[in-house]
Amino acid sequence: MTKRQSRMILVAILVSGVSLAGYFGLKAFNENLLYYFSPTDVVEGKAPQGKSFRLGGLVGMNSVKRDGIKVSFDVTDNANTFTIKYEGILPDLFREGQGIITTGSLVNGTFMATEVLAKHDENYMPPEVAESLKKSGYQASTSQSVEK
Repeated sequence: MTKRQSRMILVAILVSGVSLAGYFGLKAFNENLLYYFSPTDVVEGKAPQGKSFRLGGLVGMNSVKRDGIKVSFDVTDNANTFTIKYEGILPDLFREGQGIITTGSLVNGTFMATEVLAKHDENYMPPEVAESLKKSGYQASTSQSVEK
């Protein structure tokens, strides 16, 4: 084997290795993305079944039902409402009528949350929630400014 052939084999191995590493990197990145969906998107079937994503909106009035650490509540974007089930301790700022974002997945048509995030003060609303509420025609009150 000549020197030129040896170098070409080395270059081919390096290119293959870099391509394989890039493929695995992109695949891992794509699997860890969490997309945001509004209740309307979930009702319309745009959300993936069995894959983790974020769902957000306003907690429905008189919808919180507690059974120990198991909680179910409705989230609305004022166009559609979707029920969420969560097992764990809710954030201190969680209450009805407040903007929240949950992380979880759809299991047999029910959203099973693994994490619930509540807004941190009365002047902040998560941008994704604000955008989905804006699309549904909801007007934020003076205590809830909509940020972009």
